[in-house]
Amino acid sequence: MREETASPQETHAGAPAASRDARAGAAERVPHRVAVLVLDGVLPLDLGIPAQVFTAVPGRPYEMTLCGRRAGPVPTAAGFAVTVTAGLETVRRADTVVVPGYAPHLRPVPAAVLDALADAHARGGRLVSVCTGAFALAAAGVLDGCTATTHWLYADDLAARHPRVSVDPRVLYVDEGRVLTSAGVAAGIDLCLHLVRRDLGAATANEVARTLVAAPHRDGGQAQYIKRPLAPAAENATLAPTRAWALTRLHEPLTVRRLAAHAHMAPRTFARRFVAETGTTPLRWLLAARLDRARELLESTGLAVDQVAERCGLGSPSNLRLHFRRALGTSPTAYRAAFTAADPTGPEPPSIGD
Repeated sequence: MREETASPQETHAGAPAASRDARAGAAERVPHRVAVLVLDGVLPLDLGIPAQVFTAVPGRPYEMTLCGRRAGPVPTAAGFAVTVTAGLETVRRADTVVVPGYAPHLRPVPAAVLDALADAHARGGRLVSVCTGAFALAAAGVLDGCTATTHWLYADDLAARHPRVSVDPRVLYVDEGRVLTSAGVAAGIDLCLHLVRRDLGAATANEVARTLVAAPHRDGGQAQYIKRPLAPAAENATLAPTRAWALTRLHEPLTVRRLAAHAHMAPRTFARRFVAETGTTPLRWLLAARLDRARELLESTGLAVDQVAERCGLGSPSNLRLHFRRALGTSPTAYRAAFTAADPTGPEPPSIGD
């Protein structure tokens, strides 16, 4: 089976944010307001993820504020306090609200907080959770009728407590458009980078990922956790060098056999190890990487669609259009129109989060 025909494994992948009439210059564009809602017992690493990602974006298109029930110190799960500068009114007015995980996760969330989350959602804001932050979104009612995820350890609790939410414990993150949820810790990085990619394009998201020394793109549908026995020491070598090698050769024919040869493994052993290490198959990983490269080329060059298809390894314009439609819900031409092309006189990028 050729890798070009593999289906991308992506959970509710969001199409690019596209406000066609938002064409104001970058200097005049109002920053996208991100409110990070810090609840009692917040997990410090979950809190640091959105703070780091959204402040690392070049040009500062996001304006981030730490919020709580009221301004002042908020205790963390690690025993120290974090000082927030704003209360719930900022949450209500935000364009995007991020709720980091907190512990204990079954502790009732104050009614005032739930009201603010519901109000933000009702006025069109985008709501995002990391790890157990999904329990707060579910309690506010904004996950009713949606698919959501959380850390695999707590997925059963979320499903039992909120039966109107379809909980998927297997995936890294779920994008339902205006409501997005992620699994624990590292998956929060993936989700925040996904938001940057959705808002500002693959090139910007990849630049932020490089700054953070993070994986540039992991599909939401990749597995959170693969249960497996400890491998012997000889098998503990990572396949990261082979993945890095493949990323420089996406325009070439890449098969499992060729990837395995680079890793000095038998193809079946390589495929098994690849899934164990990444949570996805080699062909699905290749397809996601090729789509990401196509997005970068569409954003940053004036190459024709057939040239983009060739350079990213998808072969033909029809194959590129097929996989673009499946993964992103749009066409390459429409995607390019929504983001900045190579021509400096062209339209500005769309408003974030529309």
